[in-house]
Amino acid sequence: MSNIQKLPLEDIMGERFGRYSKYIIQERALPDIRDGLKPVQRRILYSMNKDGNTFDKAYRKSAKSVGNVMGNFHPHGDSSIYDAMIRMSQDWKMGEPLIEMHGNNGSMDGDPPAAMRYTEARLSEISGFLLQDIDKNTVSTAWNFDDTEKEPIVLPAAFPNLLVNGSTGISAGYATDIPPHNLGEVVDATIHMIDHPKADVEKIMEFLPGPDFPTGGIIQGKGEIRKAYHTGKGRIVVRSKVSVESIKGGREQLIVTEIPYELNKANLVKKIDDVRLSAKVPGIAEVRDESDREGLRIAIELKKEADSQLVLNYLFKNTDLQVNYNFNMVAIDKMTPVQTGIVQILRAYITHREEVIVKRSQFDLSKAEKRLHLVEGLIRMVSILDEVVATIRASENKADAKENIKVSFGFTEEQAEAIVTLQLYRLTNTDIVTLQNEQAELEQKILELKAIINDERTLFNLMKRELREVKKKFAKPRRSELQDEVQTIEIEASELIVAEDTVVSVTRAGYIKRTSPRSFASSALEEVGKRDDDELLYYAPAKTTQHLLLFTNLGNVIYRPIHELSDVRWKDIGEHLSQNLSNFASNETIIEAKIIDDFAEQNFTVVTKNGQIKQVDLASFTPWRTYRSKSTAYAKLKGADDEVIFFHSSEFADLMLISESGYALRFNLDDVPVLGAKAAGVKAMKLKGDDKIKAAFFVTTSSWYLLTQRGFIKRVKSEDIPATSRANRGLQVLRTLKANNHTVFAAGLVNGNVDSANLNSEFDLFTQSSMTDENSKEEQILEISSDSGQLQTVNLTQLSLSERTSNGRPLAENIEKVISAKMK
Repeated sequence: MSNIQKLPLEDIMGERFGRYSKYIIQERALPDIRDGLKPVQRRILYSMNKDGNTFDKAYRKSAKSVGNVMGNFHPHGDSSIYDAMIRMSQDWKMGEPLIEMHGNNGSMDGDPPAAMRYTEARLSEISGFLLQDIDKNTVSTAWNFDDTEKEPIVLPAAFPNLLVNGSTGISAGYATDIPPHNLGEVVDATIHMIDHPKADVEKIMEFLPGPDFPTGGIIQGKGEIRKAYHTGKGRIVVRSKVSVESIKGGREQLIVTEIPYELNKANLVKKIDDVRLSAKVPGIAEVRDESDREGLRIAIELKKEADSQLVLNYLFKNTDLQVNYNFNMVAIDKMTPVQTGIVQILRAYITHREEVIVKRSQFDLSKAEKRLHLVEGLIRMVSILDEVVATIRASENKADAKENIKVSFGFTEEQAEAIVTLQLYRLTNTDIVTLQNEQAELEQKILELKAIINDERTLFNLMKRELREVKKKFAKPRRSELQDEVQTIEIEASELIVAEDTVVSVTRAGYIKRTSPRSFASSALEEVGKRDDDELLYYAPAKTTQHLLLFTNLGNVIYRPIHELSDVRWKDIGEHLSQNLSNFASNETIIEAKIIDDFAEQNFTVVTKNGQIKQVDLASFTPWRTYRSKSTAYAKLKGADDEVIFFHSSEFADLMLISESGYALRFNLDDVPVLGAKAAGVKAMKLKGDDKIKAAFFVTTSSWYLLTQRGFIKRVKSEDIPATSRANRGLQVLRTLKANNHTVFAAGLVNGNVDSANLNSEFDLFTQSSMTDENSKEEQILEISSDSGQLQTVNLTQLSLSERTSNGRPLAENIEKVISAKMK
């Protein structure tokens, strides 16, 4: 008959995984709330104790202990058993190590321990208090995996090991992280809980203020500790203990003597050295691990100009010199995983300990009562010794003698057995006195044991006395320092920048870079890396601590800290803005670049082609959160064909606007309001039809020039255009013709010192940034290209003045259309 069952795979997997999950939750990864041990740890301690491998005996090979545990109680791999044994011996992971080990048992650097065939181990002295009285039926036992012998399901635990040593583990659907605590504080809290069963977390924290890590450190966040003690979950900050030492040469070094719990020291040192190599914070000269048998010591040597507090704050924030520790106090309580607070843990321990003491007392009481019964029989036997001896001599054998004694004198079976096996020397007077003393002691002991069993107060007094003995023998001073508040680390980004000299360059198409002064000095200006169809818009010396603002023709501003620019050679093309900016349009070009030290109060004037004007404050461009991926607006355009044609700092009084159809308007900047970055502005000039503003410039010299699209040029006195008010049409500066009217191609001041931002293009002709008087000897050459391929040059300072309404003089007879004009 077939035994094959047809079952849905989902049911089979669910049932099997459910059984597996139940096993690893209850029997592998989570500690018991009573003794704080996982099954493998309990089996190791029990097996070593059973084999007599205790602290007062010689060390034994670890492999022997591992083999005994694996063969008798723990049917898993030897590595899992040895790893658990190693952890219980590591004093940087356990508040109170439960195993003493000779040989290499690993290190804080993550070095692996020696193989178990090389190391030797034995139980530590404090482990004896976990196992104390285990032979007195104090705890329940269960059959081992092959039903050949029994093992305890919990240890008697004379101290709250779950809190003292903590626990960490991951099972199916559950994880636990319980930090170690100071033994003396845990005992004090337990004693208070015994005396005050209804004590709350606030009161318990007066005795147990927080964790105490074996690696020390500084624990911050009393509120989070309180939360964790209430709910079982919370997050504290654990900070390394660091001091500042002075060394030769007027320098300083940071000395780390304590690090966060369960941190790999070697990895920490490497991360700090990576910070040094990448120069993420200025000032670290060298990082050394100087730890030795005297203790942990990491030296971080600083450069002479370094700010030790800045370096320390950066390391706290960006390395594991400071970490968050997350409480997740999960333990097995009554065969169920529970997330538990401190009060529940202490109550569970006290209940367990109460049961242990009662069972131990019952065991001792039963043993004392049996012994008293025998002693009473022996004392009575002495008083009728001759008759008893005669009865025994008359008996046929031992069994007959026992029966005769029972019948003749009324002794019990146990007393009769003791009498017939009694050695003759015990019948001396001295031994009788000993028996009488023993009787008195037994009677007193029985009274005490009955009091413990029947009187709760007596029991709890005994429990407290035993806890105090553990504290007296093993308590150590607190290692971790507690601080109520978490210190917020604030680091100004500018403080982390290494101040270096550099040269910043920007092309009109949007390529930006910074170059070392050495690379710039070894190259010619025209060797700048750029596309053939692009042009250098701006270059200037700068420091990496400064900021770069780029303003585009579409009214967007782009921010870049100079230290974030790609550091490449002068001859390399650099980085295009579209590589990082998601909103950089294909028809977008850079019209102005500014290097600034800070975002101090400063106004800029913005004019658009369709006739809007406003002033905007520099503070509006303070770096925004997404500056790396998006530009932000500095002007709102009107219409798809609109664009910014003028952007300049508002440092002069009168502004001149020239329209394409040949009108000029001059007005004072006081008429222009300061508006938000995204505002459209106000009307700058009254434009008729499809007229546009073609040029804008501050009036700072006595004359200006105008170039028409037909190649006519003229020079006009600035006073010919008197200042009026904003939003007017202005005065005509070109004479109207019956056919083929002139329109403005470019206009600008005469005798202006053209700065490095104005190197090329029609736009530069009317955005010159600083002007001088026209009597200056400096030449101002305008280079003009026509559609016929002709190239004309004009020295603007040598042009004669023309009437305001004239169309000027032609550059050449056959120019039909100007296509570009730039300052040479």
